[in-house]
Amino acid sequence: MGKRILWSVVVIVAAATFVVAQGGVHTDSGVPVYEVDPTWPKPLPDKWILGQISGVAVDSRDHIWIVHRPLTLTDHEVAAIQDPPPSECCVPAPSIIEFDQAGNVVQAWGGPDSVETAADGSPIRAWNEGERWPQSEHGIFVDHLDNVWLGSSGRLDQVVLKFDRGGNRLLTIGEWEVSEGSNDTEHLGSPADMAVDPETNELYIADGYRNRRIVVFDAETGAYRRHWGAYGERPEDSPLPPYDPDGEPVRSFRSPMHAVRIADDGLVYAADRVNNRIQIFRKDGTFVGEAFLAPRTLSMGSVWDLDLSPDADQNWMFIPDGTNMKVWILERETLEVVGAFGRGGRFAGQFNWAHSAAVDSEWNLYVTEVNTGKRVQRFVRR
Repeated sequence: MGKRILWSVVVIVAAATFVVAQGGVHTDSGVPVYEVDPTWPKPLPDKWILGQISGVAVDSRDHIWIVHRPLTLTDHEVAAIQDPPPSECCVPAPSIIEFDQAGNVVQAWGGPDSVETAADGSPIRAWNEGERWPQSEHGIFVDHLDNVWLGSSGRLDQVVLKFDRGGNRLLTIGEWEVSEGSNDTEHLGSPADMAVDPETNELYIADGYRNRRIVVFDAETGAYRRHWGAYGERPEDSPLPPYDPDGEPVRSFRSPMHAVRIADDGLVYAADRVNNRIQIFRKDGTFVGEAFLAPRTLSMGSVWDLDLSPDADQNWMFIPDGTNMKVWILERETLEVVGAFGRGGRFAGQFNWAHSAAVDSEWNLYVTEVNTGKRVQRFVRR
């Protein structure tokens, strides 16, 4: 590919002509066209029901992993576990579920077996004989060795957890209930998402809901490597002015700094959600450029997650936008918007707080929803 973007650009409208139709996009520039697959996934077993689905990932087998939040289910939704049960359905599914390409459940694990109360009255969730489980599951990533990584955005969480694919815990990065700010090298601040670089086996964390940085650790030992804030600068935790689409961009990530992805060419992409922007870095934290997406989005931001297309050059970027309730398609070379699909609603192909996205090797795009959406949908390339 040609030279990457070097200067800040504002992306508001597409350079290519496109029209939205039947849940997808038609364009004259080779942009992938998507339509919803309403048959995926298959019905869940054992009366399971899903809460807010806060992360999705694809592994080396092209299996799809999701993480959801059982505690977001209402008493009515999980009536079968009430005492006494007022109706037959349903039961919270385990927090982490692996699906095959056909949408069948391969395995599921995780979630609280019991709940204790902390000194301040907050719930402490336990799993597998006292091991802690996050208050609020957030973000999932399956690395090149098929290890499963889980983020945690709850007020008492402050950790990233590493498991093998069977759910055995291998590593905890950070410390439960301890956060010491954006320049601390041992602790985290409600980390939102993560990605592992297969070349160096380093873990990049979007740290995230309390802190304002990308922080890198050794994925095997958990040893600290480096960190940086917006524009590759040392992050600051001082109060920020309200977001102003007509003002100068702030030189800080806002909470939540929501996702991080590493392209095959070594560029690191950060989803600075409430600043409505994507920032690009080299692996050492050197700032490369930024682009603004739907910059007049004034509430919860437009850049909720991002993933890259599976072609050799990773020409396209997919960004779920929970506020505007759509998925944007960007050309990665220029970060120009070249398409979008979806709208707010509850029918197949529509969204309620589109939160996370992942693409498999066959170009299938998986999008999850939080708030009251509580589902994962598959979109297939036409």
